[in-house]
Amino acid sequence: MTIQNKHYAWLTAALLAVTGCTSVADMVGYDSAALNQSAAKNYTQVMQKAQSQGVLDITSQTAHRVHAVFNRMKPYANQANGTGVPFSWQMNVIRSNEINAWAMPGGKMAMYTGMVERLKLTDDEIAAVVGHEMTHALLEHSKKAIGGQVLTGIGGSILASATGVDGNLIGLGADLAATKPFSRYQENEADAGGVRLMAQAGYNPQAAISVWQKMNQAQSGTPISVLSTHPANDARINAIRKMLPEVMPIYERNKR
Repeated sequence: MTIQNKHYAWLTAALLAVTGCTSVADMVGYDSAALNQSAAKNYTQVMQKAQSQGVLDITSQTAHRVHAVFNRMKPYANQANGTGVPFSWQMNVIRSNEINAWAMPGGKMAMYTGMVERLKLTDDEIAAVVGHEMTHALLEHSKKAIGGQVLTGIGGSILASATGVDGNLIGLGADLAATKPFSRYQENEADAGGVRLMAQAGYNPQAAISVWQKMNQAQSGTPISVLSTHPANDARINAIRKMLPEVMPIYERNKR
């Protein structure tokens, strides 16, 4: 590392300590409202492309199940929104054999039919996935990633860390498809927030364990796209299991 690079690294660390990645994103113009608006435009383009390719699923039983779970959880996600900017939540289902789901800033979401059908997810397990992705959006993990990119000089699209979208499937541009994984800490945050949201909506939080177990089993021999940004492992499952004493009473009060 050169002296110049050492100085830059020190400055980066100092800025992070003072402001945090989210504040840095605000400083360079990627405030929550602007980021959510940009994500909404990109989301519309993604869904228009999916529709033109005949992969936007609005009629199947899988699509109806995903939307039913999403709509039941949405009020609790709105209650959990601490960003100061109201979300215009949207969910769409994409017909694809790929096991994947994602959320853009501002609550623009998608789930691929392969996630539900290949893993044979129950409604509770669908809720675990939806809650996890909702929490990524609510905690503005993509915005934090943008701040980190600015500080480290990576640059790139403001949505580079927003989704796990398969660009080849629906013909996205390189900027939107150039996704990067969230940190392990952010994944743990998404797990924790997700099980709480599903419990509030009356879905069994124990399903958050079984869905990751299913993904681990399905991964053997076949790479799963969602696991490139959402690593599943025993430590993660154990962390969710430790949360159950806290969230199961919430579920018991709200189950239907």
